[in-house]
Amino acid sequence: MPRPYRHTTPVPQKSATGRVAAVYAQMETDFLLADGPLMSLSPAPEVLAATWALLREAEIVGTAPRADKEAVASAVSLANRCPFCTEAHALLAHGAGDHRLAEDARAGRTPADRRDAALLEWAGATRSPGSPALAAPPFPADQAPEFVGTVLATHFINRMVTALLDEEALLPSALRRSEYVRRAAALAVGRAARRSPEPGAGLAVLDGALPGGPAPEWAGPGPVGPAYLALRAAASAGGELLGEAARAAVLGAVAGWDGSHPPLGGDPTAPALADVPPEQRPGARLALLAALAPYRITDADVAAWRAGRGGRGSGDVDGERTGGTGEDGGLTRILAFGAITATVRVEAWITAGARSASAA
Repeated sequence: MPRPYRHTTPVPQKSATGRVAAVYAQMETDFLLADGPLMSLSPAPEVLAATWALLREAEIVGTAPRADKEAVASAVSLANRCPFCTEAHALLAHGAGDHRLAEDARAGRTPADRRDAALLEWAGATRSPGSPALAAPPFPADQAPEFVGTVLATHFINRMVTALLDEEALLPSALRRSEYVRRAAALAVGRAARRSPEPGAGLAVLDGALPGGPAPEWAGPGPVGPAYLALRAAASAGGELLGEAARAAVLGAVAGWDGSHPPLGGDPTAPALADVPPEQRPGARLALLAALAPYRITDADVAAWRAGRGGRGSGDVDGERTGGTGEDGGLTRILAFGAITATVRVEAWITAGARSASAA
């Protein structure tokens, strides 16, 4: 499969089986497929399934306005420097009917409506630990699973999309230049953006892989909590493909991350990986960049990891053909480990803000 995919070869829709086929079928019914960006996760079926489950149950299903959730996802994507995701979610917000909010979110503007302004400020502040905006969630408590789940799904997906797709190839220049074109394009996605399917069906694609333990408090009793736990478990398992020193270095570096983007110039991973054995550094570098700056992953980074046979033994899961080579599955899982490590860090900032609000 040619561009816009890079580094891996996704499973084509026509030859998908098992969990990948189940996810594609739900995406076609409830969302938009058409060689969509989530297909880039298909070399790791368990990661694809859990990502889709959380996206569906938080962002697509529920009582909160779909346009609000898409605008939140667009604001998060803008903060994460994921141009494709910024535009895609803004387009879906247009399709859901709120054109002004869609444009404000994609441009990073403050909406005139105070509630909309608070919503976008809260979304952008999920990269800013301790921000006062995190202590004042601008939505009712019963909608927290949808909004927090949408934010966490977006943080994870932003990192994977940035690492695995050529975003320039995905973004028509006219779409970026013209609000008129964006509004016209929204007509094509309007039906999907206004659809509200039944909750819970996304858990079926997990194929019984629901981890035990209580869901996070923010997730409430519905399907968002199990979906998030499944993503956290599936993506975190990618750390097992790294050496012990490499895994510890990535976890330690992200634990000290303050939400900022690494400065330009130099190697942002060098200090954290200085004590990692040389043979473990390529994988550790990919995971750490996926967490902190996925837009800085290069072909040379991936080639260095492949040269060390970093993906051996990681291509097939539960007998499913993952597409491409075994290294495609390994690479996807290592990137997922970095992405979920950062996402869990963001979750901690969000919940800390909510606790400070309740304490006040």
